[in-house]
Amino acid sequence: MSERVHDEKEEEKQHEKEAEKNWDEKWRRDPLSAIIWATILIWAGFALLLENLGFLVRFETVSAWDLIFVGVGLLLLGEALLRVLIPAYRRPVTGTVIFGIILLSIGLGSLVNWGVIWAVVLIILGVSLLLRGFITRG
Repeated sequence: MSERVHDEKEEEKQHEKEAEKNWDEKWRRDPLSAIIWATILIWAGFALLLENLGFLVRFETVSAWDLIFVGVGLLLLGEALLRVLIPAYRRPVTGTVIFGIILLSIGLGSLVNWGVIWAVVLIILGVSLLLRGFITRG
């Protein structure tokens, strides 16, 4: 009975080592995700700092959360663009583009008319479809 428990513990340790190795390999193979997430955290901290120090008081319609949403949306769209343009980091970006557009729209919602936002969203989606069509065929 104790040998079986010992074997199960050894198997569990081996599984943990493999999971840790896979996680580490993932970040080494795809440093772009790590860079984007680090930049998102830095941007959010910077926006909150600006608000807490009173620099955003001059801009009555801009809050820290608007800046955070706009910045994160732009960073995600930038990541998607880099993934499309650089073959080493290529992987599906449709979800990232949609999420980036949603966050960008939320951030710009208090600054710009929603009619303008939807027009820009449609333009961005169309351009991303064109890029995807040209790059996958080329």
